[in-house]
Amino acid sequence: MNLYHTLTQPESVQTLTASARQLREQHAGFAAWAAGCGVICHSDKTQVQVAALAAELLAAGHIADVGECYQALSALDRLTNQAMWLVVHMTYAKNVFLDGRDMQPDDFKRDPQGHTGGSLNMVPAYAGMLALNRLTGQPRDWLMGQGHCVAAVDALQLLTGTALPERRQQYPLNDEGLSRFSRDFYNYRVRPDGKPLSPLGSHVNVHTAGARIEGGYLGFAGLQYVHQPLPGARLVAFLSDGAFEEQRGSDWAARWWRAEDTGLVSPVMIANGRRIDQRTTVAQQGGSEWFVEHLRHQGFAPFVIDGRDPAAFVCAIFAMEQELQRLGAAVQRGDSRYPVALPYCIAETIKGYGFPGAGTNAAHGLPLGSNPRRDAEALRFFHKGAKALWQEEQQWRAAVAELRQPKTPVTPVAVTVNRHDPHWHKDNISPMAALDGYFVDLIEVNPQLRVRVGNPDELSSNRMNQTLDHLKHRVTDPEDGVAEAVDGAVITALNEEAVVSACLANQAGLNMVVSYEAFSTKMQGALRQSIIFSRHQKEANDPASWLGVPVISTSHLWENGKNEQSHQDPSLAEALLGEMSDMARVVFPADGNSAMACLKACYGDLGAVWNLVVPKSVVPTVFDGKQAAALVRDGAICVRGHCGADLQLVACGAFQLQQALKASDRLQQRGVAHSLIYLLEPGRFRIARDAHEAEIMADASVLESLFPARVQGRVLLTHTRPEVLLGHARLLDLGPARTVALGYVNQGGTLDTEGLLFANHCTWADALAALARLAGQPPQQWLSAEEWAAIQGEGDPYQVIKHPYPDGL
Repeated sequence: MNLYHTLTQPESVQTLTASARQLREQHAGFAAWAAGCGVICHSDKTQVQVAALAAELLAAGHIADVGECYQALSALDRLTNQAMWLVVHMTYAKNVFLDGRDMQPDDFKRDPQGHTGGSLNMVPAYAGMLALNRLTGQPRDWLMGQGHCVAAVDALQLLTGTALPERRQQYPLNDEGLSRFSRDFYNYRVRPDGKPLSPLGSHVNVHTAGARIEGGYLGFAGLQYVHQPLPGARLVAFLSDGAFEEQRGSDWAARWWRAEDTGLVSPVMIANGRRIDQRTTVAQQGGSEWFVEHLRHQGFAPFVIDGRDPAAFVCAIFAMEQELQRLGAAVQRGDSRYPVALPYCIAETIKGYGFPGAGTNAAHGLPLGSNPRRDAEALRFFHKGAKALWQEEQQWRAAVAELRQPKTPVTPVAVTVNRHDPHWHKDNISPMAALDGYFVDLIEVNPQLRVRVGNPDELSSNRMNQTLDHLKHRVTDPEDGVAEAVDGAVITALNEEAVVSACLANQAGLNMVVSYEAFSTKMQGALRQSIIFSRHQKEANDPASWLGVPVISTSHLWENGKNEQSHQDPSLAEALLGEMSDMARVVFPADGNSAMACLKACYGDLGAVWNLVVPKSVVPTVFDGKQAAALVRDGAICVRGHCGADLQLVACGAFQLQQALKASDRLQQRGVAHSLIYLLEPGRFRIARDAHEAEIMADASVLESLFPARVQGRVLLTHTRPEVLLGHARLLDLGPARTVALGYVNQGGTLDTEGLLFANHCTWADALAALARLAGQPPQQWLSAEEWAAIQGEGDPYQVIKHPYPDGL
């Protein structure tokens, strides 16, 4: 019988019992494995599945005979038990003894920590993947949404020798090495430089071999896995039922998968039914039966396995891959069409299976409920649980040898991209339209890169028409006359987290995310997860290899008045300015040329997110190509005047530059010496917080030439809230007596751009009034009585700003 059929089609209990009995009678190796080991038991259903697995592995030439499969699965049982044994020691013990002796109270930690229940559930799953790697001779990538279950991965990698070399060297497989390993798990000690002393963390980190994401933000693995593997690659995504509640966009994964541009994905839901202190919604709705029905409605082909049995995971992953290959081939032959019913495994278990306290609320963290160091009852339960798991050293070492892992192919150090100069514009243009044309050019000269555009909504409205026509929305049923295609590269969904995840997962490709600025704030969690992980890779001298990801915030604060104040929000740029400036590059292009120069620089960066805050409105072209390149290189540029002048205007943002130019025009008319500087990247003018950030700070010569300390009065006009700019660009702040910042002060409504500027007191006239006060001059010296009255709230606003209806309604 076909393996996938045995997993997905119900059989009567009598039939399964009879079939399993017959299989045990026919093969001694099968019977030896079927007897189980430690806390691992094999149901009749799993036994029938394993027999089908062995037959398919033999038919595919992966094994010499079926006995080889059963021998490997027996080794898998021993390894799984021993890894679970090590996991509970990592939580509770400071001393580890491979001979399995009873331990004394002083052998336990004073403050045990760990997400023990989930980690115990992950051991059979991850171990099953390792066993399948051995049986097929093919390595698999992995993604784990429940990053707090890292103890399972760390334990198995150390035991099997698949951990990173430095970890294997640091923790040899003896009592001393494993005791140090256990003590370093969840260890709060800090190094002299302020970094964690231990390479072992509470979540997946860069010291965990093969890690891609931390998994600390629940749900993002479920959004990313279907977009990650390139053709030919295999990915197993370990997901959690608790995280399923967090990000429902994972329901759409079946809509996106295409055999032509994506590798094999095997989603595995660890369904233990519990969050931290209560049952999951899945459990409350009706458990696996409800979840199966839900997934079917979303285009999946779900099935349930015994999540306590590592062999069940081996069968499930192999069967999902085989079925997905079959489905993809059927589409390519023309016998079927997308979307295919994406196989989905639900591994049913109880939280912390295999150790006392399983299934209780306590199992999430410390299943014993008390510390064996101080509680005799907890000590007794620990010994009872550990003895059930413990394997003789000779046995588990033999199991490791049996499950030797295939070599992982060597991958390029970094993704490479051809970046030619843009076609620079002379006429006024929408900066978004300029980006649109340049992005299509880059796509055409980089056909080797898989392209993903993350689009929550309105790509055409945001002036990305060429991109949309070229790439098209990815859909399953294209509509005539609309830019849609089955193989489209634009991932469109009204869910910011889902579409940005499509790009963050495409780490070997060329990406772009385009969003309304106000709604891009919803992407922050996903972006921050990638930013943090990439920064840690850099700190570990193993920098991320993916091309910079541009996240374009457009239809932004100052051009979205018509949609009320909900659409007037610079929070994403402000939040990303708080991240390390070498990983989160926040830039405010002023025109089409500076926008294109920023995009070129973004794709020349590695492992960084670039937030480009770009207007979609047509704005004047201020910078030529040479100036735009210099602006990106230096982070700021002199637009007018001599920087040695006592008075200085600084603009950060396209509309802010237009206001600053108007203010400058008035100063020129009055014969007042001043300079006007455009600030593209405020984060490069901060006080660096560490050596990596210091590397990208603006050169001291730039700071001195553009922002000399001798300036007596400096007024900054900023796209963001003014306090945010002053806080981050600290080197530009001369103190309150000499510096004023004007920007968004949370005023808005149904207004046009000019009205928003007026409401937030950051027009050209407000800038002149502020500069006059800093210079000790009356503002009326540079403003007419009518203009002065207007910005005081006592006159006609349209003495300062343009009237929205100059010719009447």
